[in-house]
Amino acid sequence: MATRVLQPKQLQNIRFFVTRSFKTSSSSISTAAAVSPLSLAEKPEPTFEKPPTTIQGHAKPSILDFHDHQKLFSNLPTTKLLHASANLYLASIGPVVDFGMWVMNSRLMETDNIVRDALLKTVRHTFFEHFCAGEDVVEAGRCIKKANEAGLRGMLVFAVEYTGHNDACDQNLKGFLDTVQSAMSLPPASVSSVVVKVTAICPLSLLQRVSDLLRWQQRDPSFNLPWKHSSFPLFSDSSPLYHTLKKPEPLTPQEELDLQLGLERLWKLCEKSVQANISLTVDAENTAVQPAIDYFTYSAAIKYNKDDNPIVYGTIQTYLKDAKERLLLACKAAEKMRVPMGFKLVRGAYMSSENKLASSLGYDSPVHNSIQDTHDCFNDCASFMLEKIANGPDAVILATHNVESGRLAATKALDLGIGKGNEKLEFAQLYGMSDALSFGLSNAGFQVSKYMPYGPVDKVIPYLLRRAEENRGLLSASCIDGDLMRKELKRRLKAAIF
Repeated sequence: MATRVLQPKQLQNIRFFVTRSFKTSSSSISTAAAVSPLSLAEKPEPTFEKPPTTIQGHAKPSILDFHDHQKLFSNLPTTKLLHASANLYLASIGPVVDFGMWVMNSRLMETDNIVRDALLKTVRHTFFEHFCAGEDVVEAGRCIKKANEAGLRGMLVFAVEYTGHNDACDQNLKGFLDTVQSAMSLPPASVSSVVVKVTAICPLSLLQRVSDLLRWQQRDPSFNLPWKHSSFPLFSDSSPLYHTLKKPEPLTPQEELDLQLGLERLWKLCEKSVQANISLTVDAENTAVQPAIDYFTYSAAIKYNKDDNPIVYGTIQTYLKDAKERLLLACKAAEKMRVPMGFKLVRGAYMSSENKLASSLGYDSPVHNSIQDTHDCFNDCASFMLEKIANGPDAVILATHNVESGRLAATKALDLGIGKGNEKLEFAQLYGMSDALSFGLSNAGFQVSKYMPYGPVDKVIPYLLRRAEENRGLLSASCIDGDLMRKELKRRLKAAIF
């Protein structure tokens, strides 16, 4: 590959950043190290020296190569690499993250003023540009095209959530429909999925009410829910039910009408996705409302997943103790009903709030007791879904930043005869994170997507705050992306000088 001569200003910026970064980071890359999961807000435990977790007896494979940083980042221009490295470096500084979170949650953001405008502008040109695909669907489309040119695909996310009334839900639905329409106009197969949050198309308070009623029916199967459509099992015997400690009142006629409106919004989005032949992935939330979200998801899957083509995907958060049991129950029911089912497997995004709620009510946390238990659960669920793919019409998105999980799943897929490029298997990472793992899997021949949220900066603040909180441990510890990027920047600097 020809070396492009850098401008003096670029050289000066690279010298400053690379020199400072190498002085402040003594960590080195070990390809055997398992990076902390994206959704667990803990610093990695000193478990890296333990024998790696295996998927049904597999030894640690060597299918992914992280030694060749030049090849990994060959599709990234130096300016983009420099910008990404700088943002990751800033995000690794605890006080910077703490101050940013305080500002974003403060009253400074509540009213229109010059300070708020300045803050939003700063956010836009730093963390927003790093973690988000743009402010509108047009900018997001350009971002998808660039990712596709680099060999990656995109999960397109209209980043709105937590609505309180039907008018806002209708407006959000329009945004999601526009997202699918935009995906149809992009290069074929460049968009692997459109992502929706049910909390954006159905009022949050109603989802809490529905979840309470579903939990009570789990306690008492004779409890009648006249509005309930056909679904897969929503709970296992070990699922937490402490959110609902007394029998809830039935839905009022208005609530039943609002619930039907929420379902119809999801159905409209499903119909649009079927027309576009693009998967629709329903994101997970906290356990207070997840039963209602799973109910929405499974009832829609039964209605729209046809002919060995799972359009509707659910999400399983494997940091929850009941995750594997719920996955097995849902898949068993789907197989019995001959419904092809897709799942996105993640580790989880609400550990702190889950722990606090359970503790406040005097119950054990629904989250696994250790980070290793979460790794094991994710790997077990991945193994199970890979076997389902090899022997049936189901599909899976393995959304992980954990290098070891990526290696194990890739090797398991090949052992099962799931060919590289198989549309039923997708790996995924957040946009702006774990690029080394994304490119490593892509270079190995697998389909890889980046989770790409877009929307106005002020609307995406909740998403950015979660990224800051969830990834604090990952970014402050040994980060494979940061180390490899610095090595590649140093290599390019030497090549430009000598």
